[in-house]
Amino acid sequence: MSRKPMLRPGGRSARVQQAVHGAVRELTAELGRDALTVPLVAARAGVTPSTVYRRWGDLRELLSDVAVERLRPEAPPADHGDLSADLTAWAEEFLEEMSSPPGRVYIRDALLGDPDGTNAGQCSAYAAEQIDAVLTRARARGETTPDVETVIDKVVAPMMYRILFRPEGLETPYARQLVNSLLETREG
Repeated sequence: MSRKPMLRPGGRSARVQQAVHGAVRELTAELGRDALTVPLVAARAGVTPSTVYRRWGDLRELLSDVAVERLRPEAPPADHGDLSADLTAWAEEFLEEMSSPPGRVYIRDALLGDPDGTNAGQCSAYAAEQIDAVLTRARARGETTPDVETVIDKVVAPMMYRILFRPEGLETPYARQLVNSLLETREG
């Protein structure tokens, strides 16, 4: 069963999504992720299991949807005064959040319950939106900037690869090194 993309629905649909997502988070905190079942989540959310199955398909797709929502940035990137400082701060925060144990679980969940790539695309869009905000702000200050795709290729992609496949030694100096390399290449 394939679910439809879940993009901030309104009305009853939004209330159901909010209740089910909340139930997943609460039950995960109380019982652990391995204890989750669709009937348990549905009961906590005050909906029928058929509602969950109809909307999400299965538990894996539900966990994927919750993960994507949890990976959504809560605020625009901070303004530190120039492109280098802004992009470095954003990259350090991104690396810290995504490489943390909860971040890795969310990434895995987002990808595992994503048969058509919608959730991966949404996660990528979140990063692109944040990068675009940094670059737009820098251009407004008169700075020359790379494009969003170049930042994704040179900063985000290497971090995500390392987070998923080679997580040892992932600390803020790595994020700084990627940003510095990007900006030095652009200037040189």
